[in-house]
Amino acid sequence: MSDYDTDFYTWTQTQAAALRGKNWAALDVAHLAEEIAELGQSIEQAIESQLERLLLHLLKLRCDPATRPRRGWRVTVRHARHEIAKHVRRNPGLQHHPAQVFADAYAFARRLAPDATGLPPTTFPEVCPWTLAQVLDEAFWPEEQP
Repeated sequence: MSDYDTDFYTWTQTQAAALRGKNWAALDVAHLAEEIAELGQSIEQAIESQLERLLLHLLKLRCDPATRPRRGWRVTVRHARHEIAKHVRRNPGLQHHPAQVFADAYAFARRLAPDATGLPPTTFPEVCPWTLAQVLDEAFWPEEQP
């Protein structure tokens, strides 16, 4: 059994040292390949999660008449937009990922919205009322729409 199975942290440090030292024989190539692929997938998942969070809070801003938590919702929207932009900026290969998961992210946000607000599901549009460009635009706020 390798450190990979019993002490992941030690395995990572050993593998990093082997890479730096060009000790190719010490590399656990199969597990390294798996972990590198999972790193990329975790960035995809982070973008999806932030997009879901962003859409949920935009829905709350648009549909929930509550007044007190609105400032917090706006902060959450700004933070989610920032995180998405940061991930895409650091990983240009994922520039199209938000568009690829947009419909599913909206569907999930719409399913969460009734639990988050106490409003009936029919309150929230079945199809996203905004484009991805609007959702990601720092200047866009749904409550300011005509």
